[in-house]
Amino acid sequence: MNPVPSNQASEPAGSASPSFRPLYQQIKALITQSLQSGEWKPGELMPSEVELAGRFKVSQGTVRKAIDELAAENLVVRRQGKGTFVATHAEERAHFRFLRLMPDEGLPQHSDSRFVEVKRIRAPAEVARLLELKSGDAVVYIKRVLSFEGQPTILEELWLPGQLFKGLSAERLVEYKGPMYGLFESEFGTRMIRATEKIRAVTADASASEFLKVAEGTPLLCAERVSFTYGDKAVELRRGLYSTANHHYLSELS
Repeated sequence: MNPVPSNQASEPAGSASPSFRPLYQQIKALITQSLQSGEWKPGELMPSEVELAGRFKVSQGTVRKAIDELAAENLVVRRQGKGTFVATHAEERAHFRFLRLMPDEGLPQHSDSRFVEVKRIRAPAEVARLLELKSGDAVVYIKRVLSFEGQPTILEELWLPGQLFKGLSAERLVEYKGPMYGLFESEFGTRMIRATEKIRAVTADASASEFLKVAEGTPLLCAERVSFTYGDKAVELRRGLYSTANHHYLSELS
């Protein structure tokens, strides 16, 4: 990777140029490019701040500020006395980052997943729009039920771009014992780094009643999530129906 161009680094702080970005943000963008290109793999130790400062010909403080922002965005993880590592969905701490349904009592538990359907289909118009695909492009469709302590709690449907997830099958999903995002990251090179989510109240229809073992008309939460990888590229649409008999949706605001 090339060092920061000198004309960018020397722009005055008060520049009116619409393209001006603080130097640490330029370094953050360059580090993000290396993450996106796979120069440092998920879970790997990154070069030290001193090494990165030498590479980009900037101060260690500038690199530290860039790393601070990347850590706040969950792209990297600082470990005291060990260094900075590329964040990975395979880590225990990442399991509940995108799953916000928490038990009313006790600690969060890992779910048991039962895959109902996995197939390649042509993207319906709404799915294609949300994933920024052409209508009719291939997508992988997944339907599954997640249970906690034997109780069906979440009924999910997922749509994934077929081009990115070639070879994803029901057999591979069942074989993989870690979180699904860990599989997407390790075997398909696609890392979910942020998501948008819409939540509304619905009632259980006949299908949800069957899969979640609740009466028709039971109140449920419906969460629609679009997940993005580097470059704000949409790579997953997920719609979940949540039973809240023993769970609640937790969102931390700051």
